[in-house]
Amino acid sequence: MTLGRRNRAPRPAPPLPPHAAGMRIGLLGGSFDPAHAAHRMISLAALRRLGLDAVWWLVTPGNPLKNTAALPPAARRAAAARLVAAHPRIRVTTVEEAMGTRFTRDTLALLKRRCPGVRFVWLMGSDNLAGFHRWKRWTDILAMMPVAVFDRPGSTLKVPATRAAGRFGRFRLPEDVGRGMPRLRAPAWALFHGPRSALSSTAIRAKNPSGH
Repeated sequence: MTLGRRNRAPRPAPPLPPHAAGMRIGLLGGSFDPAHAAHRMISLAALRRLGLDAVWWLVTPGNPLKNTAALPPAARRAAAARLVAAHPRIRVTTVEEAMGTRFTRDTLALLKRRCPGVRFVWLMGSDNLAGFHRWKRWTDILAMMPVAVFDRPGSTLKVPATRAAGRFGRFRLPEDVGRGMPRLRAPAWALFHGPRSALSSTAIRAKNPSGH
């Protein structure tokens, strides 16, 4: 006998990395195709400078702005990412795929609902800031949680000219905000400087096109 829609048990919520109210958690999203040392460098800098308890790598099922035909399964990319992360406070998760979300804004909204009391900070490289305005409802992301932008080679001087910086320029804070950032009310963002790596997933794939 086939159960009617009304009689079906609700789909259980996918598991999340360990968390609790009051924790300060950085969220670094991306395809991680593949994960590399620059992802780890940003995460370690965020743990140290923002006083975070953990950083979650949100391995997306596929970037809506890119051709994902050749993208390996999220589970495979996540397994490789865990080897790169190699840190007890960097947790790799495919929860975005499990939740069925495609856009960062929707993922963050669900995480905030599922993790009440957690102080989230969105982490991103300054090279991604140039195209940030192309993300679906990108202004919602900046209004949802503080954003920490980490300097990447070739994009330092371009940050002030980005559409995001222009729209939210009055909410930019000096990088010495540091450990106070997770407690801030959004919108709030800052650009953090420090050691940089020129590594990128695109360049790695170009050098090893058969790596999948």
